[in-house]
Amino acid sequence: MSKSDGSSERATVLACTDCLDPADAFALIGNETRLAILEALWMADDRPVAFSDLRREVGMRDSAQFNYHLQKLLGQFVSQSEDGYDFKHAGEKVVRSVIAGSFNEHPTIDPFPVAGSCVACGGPLEARYRDERLAIGCRDCEHGHGEYGFPPGGLNDRTRAEVADAFDQRVKHLHCLAADGVCPECSGRVESNVVEDDACCLGATVRVDHECVQCGHTLCSAPGLRLLDHSRVVGFHRERGVSLDDRPYWTLPWCVSDEYTTITDRDPIRLRVRLPLAGDELRVTLNEELAVLETTVESAD
Repeated sequence: MSKSDGSSERATVLACTDCLDPADAFALIGNETRLAILEALWMADDRPVAFSDLRREVGMRDSAQFNYHLQKLLGQFVSQSEDGYDFKHAGEKVVRSVIAGSFNEHPTIDPFPVAGSCVACGGPLEARYRDERLAIGCRDCEHGHGEYGFPPGGLNDRTRAEVADAFDQRVKHLHCLAADGVCPECSGRVESNVVEDDACCLGATVRVDHECVQCGHTLCSAPGLRLLDHSRVVGFHRERGVSLDDRPYWTLPWCVSDEYTTITDRDPIRLRVRLPLAGDELRVTLNEELAVLETTVESAD
């Protein structure tokens, strides 16, 4: 899919005359009291929250001073109604980011083993966490099986096995959204391009690049990742006793290796992904927008 120039659309978004300058927005929440107000809203059992209840939760006696900080948050991070105060999306996003550890945590953990074997050499796989990114790779040949952002908060109160499972679910969710044209970061429009290159994060020569035209967020993947929730693919595996919900994406060779993907046509782009299982093979044809055009099963019989 040839990507159109998104610069005009991006400029339109950033040229919003009613929007607060990003530097000013960050300055507004760079205050302990204002962050405490957002945290109190987050912890509230019910919202909207009355002024007096909110001030009590924050623990500020000076009503005028509290109101000063609350007013600074109105419009961008907090909304006001007759019943009290509630989050706007930006305010909720700030609290979620703090909880996720994006702003205030920098943990490291030692590499740990994960299920599956390397698609390149058959060696053992392990997860490695560094700089808020988790990567699955081969311990012997170091072949990559995917590397993606994973907020530090995702490590809290989880065993290593639970971290691996959470990472798997996150990656599947990110790519389903991106392939459906929705940015997992800002919900803006995502454009996808089929690329032939050996510099992919998954080590594949045929990959799909996803880029948000609004915020510029990018993801790359093997085309097979798009198929994890497709009904025919799910059914093909279920009929042979395999639940894709229980299989980490990196244990499925067609999700991490280009060996199972072929470009059959280039004008327009057509891809064929082979999914072998139990002696049979499901063949899926995709177009340049990663929509499934056709599925066929080649039987072992």
